[in-house]
Amino acid sequence: MIRVVAGIIEQDGRVLICQRQACRIFGGKWEFPGGKMRPSETPREALERELREELGAATKIGDLLQIVRHRYAEMSTSVHISFLSAVLEGAPRNLSFQRIVWARRAELPRYDFLAADRGVTSRLVRGEI
Repeated sequence: MIRVVAGIIEQDGRVLICQRQACRIFGGKWEFPGGKMRPSETPREALERELREELGAATKIGDLLQIVRHRYAEMSTSVHISFLSAVLEGAPRNLSFQRIVWARRAELPRYDFLAADRGVTSRLVRGEI
């Protein structure tokens, strides 16, 4: 199982979403920023590191919002994703994505999200998280 963290970052009524590079697996799909955890990291430590690497910003990591387990047909192992709230300290810089966008919750269904992120996306649109 691959352990992954993802940040739900909301500011001024918009959520930060990121488009994967076209040359990577699931290229062009949208996701919440984050990435793989290292064996010695807690979810909070991993998300803080990932957001610094991907967005060049320090963060305050908040609460665990949801855990998702998903198996992609294209992968031999399943992913275990911890979604946590986060607040950026400063403006994000796109250091690793094709694009980053601040989207209103109601706009999220317009984006082609990774399958594992769709449940969280739906909950955000409904205002459940």
